[in-house]
Amino acid sequence: MHDIDPSLPEHLVRRDFLKKLAAASTAAWMTGEPRAIWAKSGDKVTHPPAKADACILLWMAGGMAAPDTFDPKGYLPFEKGLEVKRMLSTFPAINTSVDGIKICQGLENIAQVMDRATLIRSAVQPDLGSILHSRHQYHWHTGYVPPQTVACPHIGAWMAKVLGPRNPVMPAFINIGQRLEGVGESEELKAFTTAGFFGSEFGPMNLPFPEEAAQSVKPPKGMDANRFANRDRLFRKLVDQSPQREFMSDYQQESMLRSMDNAYRLLSAKEREAFDITLEPKESYAKYDTGRFGRGCLLARRLIEAGTRFVEVTTEYVPFFQWDTHKDGHTTVETMHKEIDLPISQLVRDLEAKGLLDRTLIIIASEFSRDALMEGKPGSNANDQTTFKVDTLSEMKHYGLHRHFTGGTSVVMFGGGVKKGHLYGETADERPLIATKNPVSVMDLHATIMTAMGISPKAEFEIEGRPFYVTEDGKGKAVAEIFA
Repeated sequence: MHDIDPSLPEHLVRRDFLKKLAAASTAAWMTGEPRAIWAKSGDKVTHPPAKADACILLWMAGGMAAPDTFDPKGYLPFEKGLEVKRMLSTFPAINTSVDGIKICQGLENIAQVMDRATLIRSAVQPDLGSILHSRHQYHWHTGYVPPQTVACPHIGAWMAKVLGPRNPVMPAFINIGQRLEGVGESEELKAFTTAGFFGSEFGPMNLPFPEEAAQSVKPPKGMDANRFANRDRLFRKLVDQSPQREFMSDYQQESMLRSMDNAYRLLSAKEREAFDITLEPKESYAKYDTGRFGRGCLLARRLIEAGTRFVEVTTEYVPFFQWDTHKDGHTTVETMHKEIDLPISQLVRDLEAKGLLDRTLIIIASEFSRDALMEGKPGSNANDQTTFKVDTLSEMKHYGLHRHFTGGTSVVMFGGGVKKGHLYGETADERPLIATKNPVSVMDLHATIMTAMGISPKAEFEIEGRPFYVTEDGKGKAVAEIFA
């Protein structure tokens, strides 16, 4: 593993990070076929019985503040002269459908389905020195702190590779809501939104705009079937004769061609209707129509019904936007509450009504939490990235949690064999709001997710003559206490 020097200026840290990510991504095209070590050595790894068949990750990109969502603390309303050190939560706590569990005002609909959920309040992230969103997002999505010498697969790619498709027509891994072009840190986002060394066929189908998803599974307008088939053959020939071909292993090229086969097959299948959210009854559509994320939740539900294995729906990461609250924190989070509250609760209710919730693991997560005073966690040498420093509030834009906090984060899980109405772990009631009971690392959180999906945390593949594990060094341990 390569390391990043946290003492470097921020722009140099990012530049060094990108160089090493690019090197690993380039190397991935040259790798041969990854081979499951347990398959070569007489089932050395025993996979646990699956508690879920499908997984939906609801990604709160940019750093969702736990004290303003799922872990309310002492609340003080905005008032000029309020000391920042006294500001813990900027929303009051509300009751939920579970006695003893409170969440923040603005999440009233999610509050009513908490009796179907396990709430983990003690997720923690490592101190990476320089807290780049993309580094923490890469770590969360792959289980590995970047940059690595290999291109690490996304957790969705692991599920696609190990478990295969639920429906051979449907893509096993679909990513909804995140643009990978034309946004800040797009190269960093691309680095983990891939199948890595597994190959293109296990990578995500990217649908940045859910309302346009139907167009992605239709031949271009005005193109008949014969012309489309001819274009497909020509494109395959171009891939085979591409100058980049000499830099690709046979396995990687074959994987790319198989991904094209999969896409071509979907274009003529009835399942493509799942991508068209306009086919949803108007009353149902309206419950999800709170914005791009809400419509993404509707699309995710339809895709899971049609047989997709893993779907990620994101509020989209764009620097200084949405959950990345470096100013106007309270006002911005109030808007985010309105965008996520009804669609998430409706997704849970709809899957339950359709008999799919028990076998679908839904996860609400973010790369880290936020704090008003602390960057990182106690003892961190991370540079303070806030755009202003005040001791007392004088303007509404200062009212909110603006710094990146890695010492205690909330994760919510529904379905997939987790306990209902269950609270696991806790954080301190006074600053610093660190996890004080049952801390859950990213490694162990991944082990828990994979265990629910029927994949051993010790699962490993051999790539370029060395083992690579689904959890780092195969050491992740599932949190058994959250399972029913």
